Amino acid sequence: MERKTAADFEKLMTLALGQARRGWARGEVPVGAVVVRGQEVVGRGFNRTIGGRDPSAHAEIVALRQAGRRLGNHRLAGCCLVVTLEPCVMCLGAAVQARVDGIVFGAADPKAGAVSSIGRFPFAKMNHRPQVWGGVLGLECGRILKDFFRARRKTRASH
Repeated sequence: MERKTAADFEKLMTLALGQARRGWARGEVPVGAVVVRGQEVVGRGFNRTIGGRDPSAHAEIVALRQAGRRLGNHRLAGCCLVVTLEPCVMCLGAAVQARVDGIVFGAADPKAGAVSSIGRFPFAKMNHRPQVWGGVLGLECGRILKDFFRARRKTRASH
């Protein structure tokens, strides 16, 4: 993966936030992800678990699948996964299996985050260890989730 600056990560996270907004517009929990190789976005995704009735259709999985199809390979060496919320165990495992070089996340997930919140993923025993950066535009990434759930509670209370 080519070297990225904080400004590069913020620009990429802005793209992931755009995906999260697309998910919200479809009634999904607003988590968004992009996969980049160099300067090119090769995969995009937002949560599709509700609409797709698919528990594995997290934003990261959707973006990794798209990147694999686009690049014609299940291995995504040279790529970076950028996601608005700290990946869960499933998504982190998929990123490791895909051999992404880096994972960048925005908001921590104290209930399901597998990078630093509920425990540390056992990278030491893995044959692939992506670099990880957390907290990129973390306030904005956390705010979209809080706003979504606040709006959902308000809608439920008014019915």
